[in-house]
Amino acid sequence: MEKATFAAGCFWGVEAKFCKIDGVVLTQVGYTGGYKENPTYEEVCSDLTGHAEAIEITFDPEKISYKELLEVFWNIHNPTTVNRQGLDIGSQYRSAIFFHNEEQQKLALKSKKELEESSRLDKPIVTEILPAAKFWRAEEYHQQYYEKTGRSGC
Repeated sequence: MEKATFAAGCFWGVEAKFCKIDGVVLTQVGYTGGYKENPTYEEVCSDLTGHAEAIEITFDPEKISYKELLEVFWNIHNPTTVNRQGLDIGSQYRSAIFFHNEEQQKLALKSKKELEESSRLDKPIVTEILPAAKFWRAEEYHQQYYEKTGRSGC
């Protein structure tokens, strides 16, 4: 099993997309990329922790590749808006790929370059590509939020 970590706006919707993919074994939402130890949702929402709302994915590389996960990542959010996804504004909603090894870093940079060169987007990509840092699991009520609440969107 391998891990992938992405930030692409509100983690509820991001998790809802990835958890349905064959080869994704486990998803958990949480916070990463900041400096506050053991942050709470309220602290992250204050935009003062440096953390992004993120998803940590455990996947079976025999069933789905990291490259395929990157394709999903690029297609489920707008990677051209700084600290914003739709109505959600703040650095906690930034677009970021947190790579776990050198191969993931190479693939992330390559996929970003390919998307930039495709002319599919009309603005520059602002997605950060950074080494994975400590992942702080979000409070239990955020895990599989849409399944628990019956909601289909934020």
